[in-house]
Amino acid sequence: MDPVNRPLIVRHLGRREYEPVWREMQAFTDQRDADTTDELWLVEHPPVFTQGLAGKAEHVLAAGDIPVIQVDRGGQVTYHGPGQIVAYPLINLRRHGIGVKSLVHGIEQAIIDTVGLYGVTANRLDNAPGVYVKGDKIASLGLRIRKACSFHGLAFNINMDLEPFQRINPCGFSGLKVIQLSQLADQVDIGIVEQQLVTAFCHELNFSAQTENAA
Repeated sequence: MDPVNRPLIVRHLGRREYEPVWREMQAFTDQRDADTTDELWLVEHPPVFTQGLAGKAEHVLAAGDIPVIQVDRGGQVTYHGPGQIVAYPLINLRRHGIGVKSLVHGIEQAIIDTVGLYGVTANRLDNAPGVYVKGDKIASLGLRIRKACSFHGLAFNINMDLEPFQRINPCGFSGLKVIQLSQLADQVDIGIVEQQLVTAFCHELNFSAQTENAA
């Protein structure tokens, strides 16, 4: 049977502090029922390090003036900042008929396909979630599943200050080089990349986007 393209409400939140959005994701997930439409939230965060459930303190080398927030996603420490697309898929996996591995694969493939539009070949690595170009990390993933519903998501580096990544072992890997799309292609516009990512995400995971501008 062919997969059904289910509706997906896409919300563009603009630039917002990390913690309030995280709390809103938790509340959305806790309050949703069997009929709640799935959503994809797109946001830029002011500078912040987030430390996942498995995060080890030694991977934060020198946070300096950037706050470190302990959160309830999987994975180790990462950085969010302006110029980075952060996308949070709030999906009822059971209803959509996919598992966590399929969701992760779909997210990674959507990023790979988006990067490919700029003539750049990206790939995934075994036992290291995220997307890489010649071994350098261009996007990270960290999810949480509660009652078969996902929250948290992906961070895709577009045109940002990468210096804060030097203050951590990104995703727990010492010496991992972090890169961004603007280093690899000319005329990169974050708004256009965001649209391309949504299109690829919906294609990979069988959704039909319905755009909203506010949460």
